[in-house]
Amino acid sequence: MSRGYMPKGRTTCGESIGVLMLNTSFPRVHGDIGNARTFDFPVRYKVVSQATQGTIVTEADKARDLLPYFIEAARELESEGVAAITTSCGFLSVVQEELAAAVSVSVATSSLLLLPMILNMIGRRKVGVITANASVLSQRHLMLGDGADYSRIVLCGLQDCPNFRASILGLPTEGVSGFDVKLIEQEVVARCKMLWQDNPEIGAFLFECTNLPPYARAVQKATGLPVFGILQLMEMLHASVRAASFDGAC
Repeated sequence: MSRGYMPKGRTTCGESIGVLMLNTSFPRVHGDIGNARTFDFPVRYKVVSQATQGTIVTEADKARDLLPYFIEAARELESEGVAAITTSCGFLSVVQEELAAAVSVSVATSSLLLLPMILNMIGRRKVGVITANASVLSQRHLMLGDGADYSRIVLCGLQDCPNFRASILGLPTEGVSGFDVKLIEQEVVARCKMLWQDNPEIGAFLFECTNLPPYARAVQKATGLPVFGILQLMEMLHASVRAASFDGAC
């Protein structure tokens, strides 16, 4: 293949990362995975209409039930030219192996894939995993394998936070009438601070939920701890398929 070769049969090009999106209707603010302005590289979205936050995030095995639809959408993204694929929901980690096997490009379904790396980075300290629904997130979602020291994982769910519950999970919540970024940020920061105070051995936070990155800076300021999430994973994915060009000069 010559250096100047360009593939035919595509109306658009240049979107290196594809994102499998749940079928949602809440606002996608700057910093959310569903807001294309979040990224300094182009992304291509594909909505899986059968999957909503009301199923994937509230039923532990629903992602597996809907796997054929995710595979179909992933193959469409691959055929449309993306070089790597991720998803808009960390709970899809349970189908990581199946999705990765279904296409020939790299697939990273969830920020939870970062968990082993973070554990190795912080010595014997713990990781605070902030999730949309701790009652559903299982060891299977964490993908740490046999022999893992789960005592180093501290879970914190947001399913009972009124504004997050109503706005992101779409569950009826008394007293909440709309999407308020500031109120959601306050809930996220408060939960992280409480988790850290109760577990001072926490050395980092990991956001499972892809809607949480807009609030990472506020959590960093409130705790002084590093915060990881889907954006760090996507930046790593992008760098792996679109390496920066260097001039070789000193």
